[in-house]
Amino acid sequence: MKENMEEVRHSEGRTFRKFGVITIVAVYLLILIGGIVRSTGSGMGCPDWPKCFGSWVPPTQVSQLPADYQEVYARKRKAKNDRLATTLERLNFTSMARLIAGDPSVYKEAEFNPVKTWIEYVNRLVGVLIGLFIFITALLSFRYRKTDPLITVLSVAAFLLVGFQGWLGSIVVSTNLLPGTITIHMLLAIVIVCLLIYVAARSWDGLMPFRVPAKKPQVNLLLTLALLFSVAQVVLGTQVREGVDSVSSVMGGAGRETWIDKLGIGFYIHRSFSILVLLVNLRLIWLLGKGGKAKGILGFLLTSLIVVVVTSIASGAALAYFAIPAVLQPVHLLLASLLSGIQFALLLFINQKKVLSSSTAESTSKQYLYQ
Repeated sequence: MKENMEEVRHSEGRTFRKFGVITIVAVYLLILIGGIVRSTGSGMGCPDWPKCFGSWVPPTQVSQLPADYQEVYARKRKAKNDRLATTLERLNFTSMARLIAGDPSVYKEAEFNPVKTWIEYVNRLVGVLIGLFIFITALLSFRYRKTDPLITVLSVAAFLLVGFQGWLGSIVVSTNLLPGTITIHMLLAIVIVCLLIYVAARSWDGLMPFRVPAKKPQVNLLLTLALLFSVAQVVLGTQVREGVDSVSSVMGGAGRETWIDKLGIGFYIHRSFSILVLLVNLRLIWLLGKGGKAKGILGFLLTSLIVVVVTSIASGAALAYFAIPAVLQPVHLLLASLLSGIQFALLLFINQKKVLSSSTAESTSKQYLYQ
């Protein structure tokens, strides 16, 4: 009878869980595309937001723009930033307000480049599509409004944060990729994906076979540390990326082999911190995979953790020793984001409130893993 009830619960929420996973994958795709935008220097490919050069379909040739388009959009940006600075001043964010209002580089308008324009525009289109996915996820979550209202509340919160993320994206554009705004933009993306992972994992509570590991308190501690370290590493990495942008701008995109030497202590902190990240994750992998008993979702997440940790550090080393190849920059960003997501999912599943019996877990492992 109990197993029949589990089957009913599993069947009722199947659509929400499937679409939730699709949405999570889509958000990571958007992070990858955002990395491509950064690595190609396309962040200012569209000088305005949400339109691009004042149109919903951007131009393909400079002849489609007025001769003084750089001055026009510089004036528009200044007017928007003046309003933003005034608001920040009222909220006592005086330093940020003065930086936005007084930094002349904020108003430096890039020359039109059709490739960069369309890379940035595709990024925006995918962002809108992801917003739609999260909206649908929020709608589907209403089936839990009585049985588990927290799923509904957090799904709606994720959708509202996407709207705020869109507004923040407009600030990133209007301030001409001002240092600090990009880091906040990235951190908010991690918060959104973690909310989506949480509601998906919570909807699986008691349905997904998951063996509780030995030394659970130690595993929880290591997972918490690993997650905090991963987020800190993303912040450090984003700041290093801002440094790369600054060096590239000063050197006109030339001399990539010398950029690392010009990044300062931030790069070396980021590089050294990766050793700590590796050690914590290796200990975690050893505890969870001890005895080769990791199966089902635990085995999937553990294998993913191993692959992501190794490839993330390898891609970071390649960036450092091979003159920061542009093709690896978005890959490294994606892997760093995936790492925190996998760790968070492991933490949630290990601490789920309802655990299937061993017999039920064995009989339903493959079925629930893919449904």
